[in-house]
Amino acid sequence: MIEQLKNFPANVVAFACRGRVSKQDYERVLVPAVNEALKQGGKLRIYYETDGDFHIEPGAMWEDFKVGMEHLTRWERMAVVTDVDWIKHTMRFFSFMMPGEMKAFPRSEAAQARAWVTAS
Repeated sequence: MIEQLKNFPANVVAFACRGRVSKQDYERVLVPAVNEALKQGGKLRIYYETDGDFHIEPGAMWEDFKVGMEHLTRWERMAVVTDVDWIKHTMRFFSFMMPGEMKAFPRSEAAQARAWVTAS
C-alpha cells in the first residue's frame, strides 16, 4: 500500500509504503500525485518512507523506475527513509543516474530526512 503524506511544501511529494506495494498502488496514488506536482513547474523533491514489512511487486518496481526516468531532469532531491538493506543498495547503485541529490536515512532519522528534503 502507498499512502501520500500531507504537510509537505508544494515542491515535495511524500509517500509512505507499507506491506505489499503493487503496480495498481503506483497507478492510483504515486503517479497521479507526481503528475499533479509536476504541473506546478520547477524541480521536485521526493520523500519516500518504507516500513520493515515493505514488499514491492515486479510491476510496481517497473512503475517506480518509469516515473523516475520519465521526469529525470525534474528531480532536485530525494530522501529515502528505510531500514530495508536492498532498497539502500539499489538506491546507491542507481544514484549516478539521478541529476539531483539522493540520501538514505534509517527510519530512526525520519525527522532529519524530512528536514533535509524540505530545506532551502
